[in-house]
Amino acid sequence: MSLDIVILAAGQGTRMRSALPKVLHPVAGKAMLGHVIDTARKLQPQGIHVVIGHGAETVRERLAADDLSFVLQTEQLGTGHAVAQALPQLSAERVLILYGDVPLIEVETLERLLQKVSEDQLALLTVELDDPTGYGRIVRDVAGVVKAIVEHKDASPEQRAIREGNTGILAVPGKRLADWLGRLSNDNAQGEYYLTDVIAMAVSDGLVVATEHPHDTMEVQGANDRIQLAELERHYQKRAGRRLMAQGVTLLDPARFDLRGEVTVGRDVQIDINVILEGKVVIEDGVLIGPNCVIKDSTLRRGAVVKANSHLEGAELGEGADCGPFARLRPGAVLGAKAHVGNFVELKNAVMGEGAKAGHLSYLGDAEIGARTNIGAGTITCNYDGANKFRTVMGEDVFIGSNSALVAPVTLGDGVTTGAGSTITQDVPANTLAVGRAKQRNIDGWKRPEKIKK
Repeated sequence: MSLDIVILAAGQGTRMRSALPKVLHPVAGKAMLGHVIDTARKLQPQGIHVVIGHGAETVRERLAADDLSFVLQTEQLGTGHAVAQALPQLSAERVLILYGDVPLIEVETLERLLQKVSEDQLALLTVELDDPTGYGRIVRDVAGVVKAIVEHKDASPEQRAIREGNTGILAVPGKRLADWLGRLSNDNAQGEYYLTDVIAMAVSDGLVVATEHPHDTMEVQGANDRIQLAELERHYQKRAGRRLMAQGVTLLDPARFDLRGEVTVGRDVQIDINVILEGKVVIEDGVLIGPNCVIKDSTLRRGAVVKANSHLEGAELGEGADCGPFARLRPGAVLGAKAHVGNFVELKNAVMGEGAKAGHLSYLGDAEIGARTNIGAGTITCNYDGANKFRTVMGEDVFIGSNSALVAPVTLGDGVTTGAGSTITQDVPANTLAVGRAKQRNIDGWKRPEKIKK
């Protein structure tokens, strides 16, 4: 059966106390609404319709995509009114209603819900809560059949004692929706058009109201303030950690690990505390990541090691390569197999060949460094003249003396050695020594300046 999905994302979120629209507040580095959209896409609907209101243009700009349609709700008159704004765009046999501030809902839960929708049956996601305060209550008859949903503010004391709450996530037969929304009334404590009133209408029209439940109650938790946002963040990270450990990753402390993107992992990976993975990260078998590392949009090949306090972005470590501690690999940094980058070394758009080394205190930008080349401490590639960038090329088995400055564009052939403290401004032929420094003079009788007494 065809499917349209409507995501309600028009609320202001005043309790966030923020200029940012509520649905754009992040969980795991992504807007809450972004998580919901990603989940919706996995259901392969014919349309995803996002109802926006507060901060509409900001929401549209941040999340615009070819497969999304945005519908403006100019006045926030309730959930029923919000869905009604999308009605002209809905044509599928089933319609699923989701919420932009409920980011942890699982695809599997929604698939189970949708399986219960037919021409004469709608499906409602409910949850059993120890404290259902604020939730609409699921009212059933003595046979357990759902008869209605009563909002908390409109509920009687007996109804408030009901622990089964409405999550708001609802799947209905598409051909019935327009009729039900057209019959909604705002005669209630809030003066709003409640989508939940559709349940009583469906029962009156002879339809069955089926229910489904999430395996994890946090799936249906929304965020109305920053406290709830933090709770969602921790639960997301706990769930992500469990999934990684099930795939063969050792997290030394799952409570001190953050995934803010997508990660592909091999077996026997070990990740120490306070590691943040962002964007798309690939980690192959046997990789070790030390504490306090940030790794973004990077690939770590089999047996690679990232030592403590290193920062990688857009980088690739070859098999058995290692970097750190305190290394920074910026976009375009590539370490070949068994290459080594030590503490306080920065690479940008630089490729190091197999077994090449830069032990400490160097900047290597826009460079191609051959196999087994050794970069001495304090070396920099002078790749920028203030307007343009140029490339430094080093062959294999090059030895760069400490405190060398390589002024690009410059090429050093295989087996070249540079003297410590040299400034290299010209190409160097293979197997030669390049020394580019002023001749040392020792001046006898020289006296240090003395401080002038006032």
